[in-house]
Amino acid sequence: MKYKDINLRALEPEDLELLYDWENDVTLWALSNTMVPFSRFTLKRYLENSHRNVYETGQLRLMIDYIPDNKTIGTIDIFDFDPFHKRAGVGILIAYEEYRRRGLATMSLKCLTSYCFGTLQLHQLFCNILASNCESMELFRKQGFVQAGIKKDWIKTSDGYLDEYLFQLINSDVKSD
Repeated sequence: MKYKDINLRALEPEDLELLYDWENDVTLWALSNTMVPFSRFTLKRYLENSHRNVYETGQLRLMIDYIPDNKTIGTIDIFDFDPFHKRAGVGILIAYEEYRRRGLATMSLKCLTSYCFGTLQLHQLFCNILASNCESMELFRKQGFVQAGIKKDWIKTSDGYLDEYLFQLINSDVKSD
């Protein structure tokens, strides 16, 4: 799936080392509620099963390729996919600092939102953002997501607890069945 300068693509076996590095970057763990490192073996098995569709697994990870540089720069995920209630969570990572604040996360989110609302016919998307992550809140707000709630003292860190905000984007074009 392409949008301007980005391509969202399925996982490939060649992505193993990138995923290994990103999943084991402890500076990102609070963003994804990760508590323990991932082994290459575990990630290899994950890649081997990535061909299963979102209706089977309840999740979908896509790699974000920056077309002008022919480089994979991050991932965008659908999680907690609920086909009955027609909703899913969204998470995004632009892994490299030099690719942040260039509109690439915006392009990726627009592309994924179009897929979720157009192809999957979802009624809503949601995301969970730490109160300290102002850049992510700005990204999602610019795409029409609205803050729907706050989870107080939700994420434990070495410095104490952090609040987490819930944002939602409702697709007014999808009617209930």
